[in-house]
Amino acid sequence: MKLSILGSTGSIGVSTLDVIDHINSIGSDRIEIDALIAGQNVDLIVEQARKFQPNLVVLQNESCLDELRGRLADTKIECAVGETAILEAMSRPIDKVMAAISGTGGLLPTMAAAEAGHDILLANKEAMVCAGPLLKAIAQRSGSAIIPVDSEHNAILQCLDRSNAIESVTLTASGGPFRTAPIEAMARATPAEALAHPNWAMGAKNSLDSATMMNKGLELIEAVYLFDLPQSKINVVVHPQSIIHSLVSYIDGSCLAQMGTPDMRTPIAYALSEPGRYPTDVKRLNLIEISKLDFEALDEARFPAIRISRDAADAGMLGTSVFNAANEAAGLAFLQKQCGFLDISRLVSDCLSQALDRRNNEMPHQIRSVDDVMYVTETVRSWVAGQIRQETGNTLNVAHS
Repeated sequence: MKLSILGSTGSIGVSTLDVIDHINSIGSDRIEIDALIAGQNVDLIVEQARKFQPNLVVLQNESCLDELRGRLADTKIECAVGETAILEAMSRPIDKVMAAISGTGGLLPTMAAAEAGHDILLANKEAMVCAGPLLKAIAQRSGSAIIPVDSEHNAILQCLDRSNAIESVTLTASGGPFRTAPIEAMARATPAEALAHPNWAMGAKNSLDSATMMNKGLELIEAVYLFDLPQSKINVVVHPQSIIHSLVSYIDGSCLAQMGTPDMRTPIAYALSEPGRYPTDVKRLNLIEISKLDFEALDEARFPAIRISRDAADAGMLGTSVFNAANEAAGLAFLQKQCGFLDISRLVSDCLSQALDRRNNEMPHQIRSVDDVMYVTETVRSWVAGQIRQETGNTLNVAHS
């Protein structure tokens, strides 16, 4: 198998390379890395390149080219930089692409990979959220398979049977760092507190999304598009231990759950091997050690993200594009200390209401192309920045959120 990794220096990219290293070391299979692609972390991508010897290394930041070439000058590895080089890397003769660039920035490379007919291992949930029907249509035309890497959707995939007689799907949520926090404490939350996830090791955006439950809203929308389900058939339940990753209920009363320790290497390995199984060295599940599993109803008063995501899903691609863009911009504002933690959900809700107002001529009201998605994204970012400026007098840089 020949694989390229979009986002090799992020948490999913690093875990993917760890899985591949284990598979190759025990001789289970041989996975060759064609291209490693990242943002601007020269040190880590050079370390990865020397270990895995890809054919190509690409960084998004164009100012990194001289340093990258200099540090890999004694190798045969080709070096490139910039958005165009990333898109061109997706047209190379490979089998699969790990799409793990976080946020809307991963949309165009993922689309390019699908157009080239490569199987997409989709860790970038935002690409499906803001353009799911478009991405699926491209994949259908090219013969590309879309295999989810998110632990919840990967779990659903593992629980599907041939009957397709699904009654409902349940996504589990850890509850994040504020699961039991009073709303007054959440209003005072700092970025450091919001990023301190109790179970999962993730990047800043995914950690913040977990704290707000926006990640579960994004995952609900992703499940709508991935599995062609109405949002009304998708439930969310709080499960603090993060052992059950999703459940699929069938019309005969059966309920299939996928379980495992909270380690992204398991869904990554399954995505790489599906429908088979690759070995990993993750910690094995010990039910006696766990002793019990807890479940709680979601408190929508403290976590309104799920309700907002359902409204977005009902509105179609315009709604889901707005939800995604507003969450990215509002989350960035919080990390820059330009707004409070609870303001994130409020800003997302305000943007969704504004976008769906038929009197608003700034919006296309129907998404027909990737250009429409990008236009909506930029417009919503400007709305969030404008609202922050109006409320606080501060200027928010959302250009690269």
